[in-house]
Amino acid sequence: MNDVLLDVEALVAGYRDPVVGPVSFRLHRGEILGLAGPNGSGKSTVLRALIGRARIFSGQVRRGDGPIATAVQAQRPVRLAEMPITGREYLRLMDAARQAPPPQLAGLLDLRLDQLSGGQFQLLHVWACLGSPADLVLLDEPDNNMDPKARATLIDVLHGTRLAGRGVLVVSHEHDLVETVCTRIVEVAA
Repeated sequence: MNDVLLDVEALVAGYRDPVVGPVSFRLHRGEILGLAGPNGSGKSTVLRALIGRARIFSGQVRRGDGPIATAVQAQRPVRLAEMPITGREYLRLMDAARQAPPPQLAGLLDLRLDQLSGGQFQLLHVWACLGSPADLVLLDEPDNNMDPKARATLIDVLHGTRLAGRGVLVVSHEHDLVETVCTRIVEVAA
């Protein structure tokens, strides 16, 4: 299991009651895996189960060998109404210096976070996860709040990310996104 970051077997997860499953997949190092399905099918619940924020009713979730650092981008990352720090400072606070930010994000780095649109902040937050030292990056609906230009930038950023022993799980109901950026797709039935 040395190249496997995440091994999910027959996972049934939810909150008070099960809402998804059984779901099975493996995420290997160097891979961008898509977890796709319609809204309400439980994709985000799978992600929350992986990080301990949803209940696992049955099945197993195993991490690969050794310590595996994880970065999570939520569907709606928290942003205060007033955030007097710049994008560059935000990335530094998020420890996102593993790789230099891609040129497409240059225009966001010197702006205050409270001056960014929702999609621009989402894009910066996705990069904070991808630029972190995490081995496992979990992206929940990463194109949420994005206009077509920001979404195109997201796709470019995901294509240009050097994985080098890392793995990315992209959760999305947008099939064209996962088909464009993922090496493999797992469907979650409604």
